[in-house]
Amino acid sequence: MSKIGVSLNIDVTAIDKSKMLKHENGKTYLDMTVFIDLVVEDNYGNHGMVVQAWKEAPKGGTPILGNAKIFWRETAQPAPKQISDPESQNDFDDDIPF
Repeated sequence: MSKIGVSLNIDVTAIDKSKMLKHENGKTYLDMTVFIDLVVEDNYGNHGMVVQAWKEAPKGGTPILGNAKIFWRETAQPAPKQISDPESQNDFDDDIPF
């Protein structure tokens, strides 16, 4: 399994506070969505963006809050390939008359 570390940089003045979730425990929550491109980065080294999210928002209608940057990657090493004897790859039946 591969893992990445992502840092987020958001402009808190862009948050639509009316869409924040007020929980019954007295805490207030901000839902955000992060879009990340693992391959392409922009001129500033960013790999994506952070937007505020709420259920009834139209597509593309939520404020862009900031950027996402991949700062660390750990990739799983694939299992080593088995090197086999080329002679053993001939698994056909020797009884075939042609």
